[in-house]
Amino acid sequence: MPVIRPVSDLRNKTPEIEEICIKEKKPVFITKNGNAHLVVMSQRLFEEQQALLDLYEKLDEAEEQSSAGKRRPYKEAMTGLRSRIHEKI
Repeated sequence: MPVIRPVSDLRNKTPEIEEICIKEKKPVFITKNGNAHLVVMSQRLFEEQQALLDLYEKLDEAEEQSSAGKRRPYKEAMTGLRSRIHEKI
């Protein structure tokens, strides 16, 4: 269930909102005059969500390439991946 708080809580109950964001790992939705206004979340949760979005984009691109017939043989793909890993080491 989403955590929804008025904007006044952002000023008056900051430690409580911080605890929800960090310990419970949940975003807090802030309302102003009864309307959605802001979302507050921990940096860690934000980074995790950004990583998921990046993964979804890459999976979508791979799906498009697969549908278009742009496929590489398994051995060729693995050889390329291994060489890229060894270059970074």
